[in-house]
Amino acid sequence: MTNEMRGLTDHDRIRYSRHLRLPGFSDNEQANLKEASVLVVGAGGLGSPALLYLTAAGIGRIGIVDDDRVDLSNLQRQIVHSEESIGRPKIDSAAEQVRRLNGACQVITHPYRLTSENAIRTLSDYDLVVDGSDNLPTRYLVNDACVLTRRPLIYGSVFQYEGQVAVFGAPDGPCYRCLFPSPPPPELVPSCQDAGVLGIVPGIVGCYQTLEAIKMLTGVGDTLVGKLLLLDFRANRHQVLEVAKDRHCPVCGEDATIDRLIDYDAFCGIERAPSISCGEVRSMLLSASADLLLVDVRNENERSAGNIGGHHFPMVDLEANLENIRQLAGTKEIVTYCRSGVRSAAATNLLLANGFDTVRSMRGGLVEWQQSIDSNLHVA
Repeated sequence: MTNEMRGLTDHDRIRYSRHLRLPGFSDNEQANLKEASVLVVGAGGLGSPALLYLTAAGIGRIGIVDDDRVDLSNLQRQIVHSEESIGRPKIDSAAEQVRRLNGACQVITHPYRLTSENAIRTLSDYDLVVDGSDNLPTRYLVNDACVLTRRPLIYGSVFQYEGQVAVFGAPDGPCYRCLFPSPPPPELVPSCQDAGVLGIVPGIVGCYQTLEAIKMLTGVGDTLVGKLLLLDFRANRHQVLEVAKDRHCPVCGEDATIDRLIDYDAFCGIERAPSISCGEVRSMLLSASADLLLVDVRNENERSAGNIGGHHFPMVDLEANLENIRQLAGTKEIVTYCRSGVRSAAATNLLLANGFDTVRSMRGGLVEWQQSIDSNLHVA
């Protein structure tokens, strides 16, 4: 098969000429990228650089999965978006930037959250998956879906000044469960909102993920199959650990027992909390007869940026303040809230487990409040 038959044009050779000058990187490798399809899960801190560099590298078809909207606090690290994108769906902002960067790249948008019901169908349309998710249920979901559909998974994660990168699900290589057979308790996994992250860290990790994707698709260079790259940017230390395939792994092992996707919230110990809509909370706040104790469980800087009132008990200090909350509540109903509803759900379950009778989490958090009730509310 000639290069022209494979679709590499003279225009391509000019655009990717710096690739084609590399030892071992010929028209054939560039054509592999042009014919490839990559799904990027999440258009956030990891997904942003991955989307930009996959597009610049000449990937022929890129899919984006995301159901969130752009917020001002995203822009410190999510470089595929801009100030003009604030309030827009991330998937639209990201797709627009990808098309602007490389008009030859076909962009497919999936404006929803990956679930056990749609993950197999979504992943099956792509050759490889770059996971830019930021929560454990989605990581296990994506891993299992990749193993079941035989798609390589480029894994990345960040925490404050640190990052991790690996390639899972490759033939004869380990999967994410081989390294992490079971998730830690939810309370031991702080979010970026709680722990913070230096903006450039997900940028570097996302670039490493893109590099691994390019190597997997072209066959150029050694990959991180069977390895875990540990990056500590504060101490300027890099380390590579060997990761063996677990023959007893329930997903990719010799006698695998998982042949379909499961309930990943339950697997990760995340209980579904009783909830209440933003509209219902607003009605209660406006009602003089409502017996309500509103509890904001975000951090101090988030609350200072914007809030809807109530008492402030950060999630990290919630357990130490149970008696204070009990005294304030009396017989009132407690409604917890946070940025997106994740931490408030955990707070609700914590309060219920400690003997509080009527507690609900505000669904969608202040992001939903901003979108449906008060567009002028600032959400950090």
